Amino acid sequence: MKIKLLLLGFTFILFNIQAQNIHLYVGTYTQGDSEGIYQLEFNTENGNLSNKQLAINIDNPSFLAYSPDKKYLYSVNQSENGFASSYKINNDGTLSLLTRVRSNGKGPCHISINESGNKIVVSNYTGGTVSIYPINEDGSLKEAYQIFNHNSLNEKSHAHSAKFFKDDLFVADLGRNMFYQYKLKDSSDEFIRHFFIEMEGNPGPRHFELSKDGQFIYIINEYGGSITSIKRTEDGFKNIDFDSTLDENYKGKNKCADIHLSKDERFLYGSNRGENSIAVFKRNLSDGTVKKIQNISVHGDWPRNFTLDPTGKFLLVANKKSNNISVFKINNKSGKLTFLHATNLPAPVCLLF
Repeated sequence: MKIKLLLLGFTFILFNIQAQNIHLYVGTYTQGDSEGIYQLEFNTENGNLSNKQLAINIDNPSFLAYSPDKKYLYSVNQSENGFASSYKINNDGTLSLLTRVRSNGKGPCHISINESGNKIVVSNYTGGTVSIYPINEDGSLKEAYQIFNHNSLNEKSHAHSAKFFKDDLFVADLGRNMFYQYKLKDSSDEFIRHFFIEMEGNPGPRHFELSKDGQFIYIINEYGGSITSIKRTEDGFKNIDFDSTLDENYKGKNKCADIHLSKDERFLYGSNRGENSIAVFKRNLSDGTVKKIQNISVHGDWPRNFTLDPTGKFLLVANKKSNNISVFKINNKSGKLTFLHATNLPAPVCLLF
């Protein structure tokens, strides 16, 4: 009887440990020691990372996106002749390549998927184009059916990120210093340009985050070391706030990278490459403005993408040059971060739960 109880207790503990572990996929650059997309187990109770494995051997999968049902995964393959790839997620977490299509521009750097899971959009940094692809029911990709070219005779585009929101498509163009809004045509899958904001100076809009209701947009500026806050109006959008991401005592060079809202949208986070920090902002839920409350070291070099785990209790940072992923605990009341530990992984660029 005692043996049975011990076995039951052990099984219960093992089940709980397994239930706390979720998959983390890591996109990388493969010019060095990295071989492609990696998977790790992340413990949502203590923030530990374990069981690092190569999910698939593939070239420069620098940015990743899930299908809504998490049966498929998508990546850009950032090279001179760029591609977008789709993968089936196997039962053991490894990936099987389904399709690989041209990105229709050099240097694809960002990929995202719409809410219904039937379209992806790819931003091509070097080519300055944005490509929209239909997704088949089996998760595979068709060729792009619409391509936007933001280049002009006098100005070079660097499309850096694009996201769907309901019937809208938003694009941050670092090269043209523009933030674009496209809308779906009536009874059509085609998008038309509806509105754009020309950013003042040369801040270099890179990534952005939308509030859940779509009323506020927060754009992190690569060159400006800043965040531009935008509010939706009846006539389009207007700037409501502008904040530095840097500590007031930092005087060195810096390039901002990524930006995310907390799960409850009370806090905003941005990454600084150069200062090598995460900037933490408290967000006013009424008017959408933000106020910086912390700059904390990433305990690594050149933080690119970062992410919050599904519980909202942890923040993880991909430090490209120092080849590590740093894990931070989020204070639920203040939003501030506390460093826990770092795990080595070659050239991490994108983290996906």
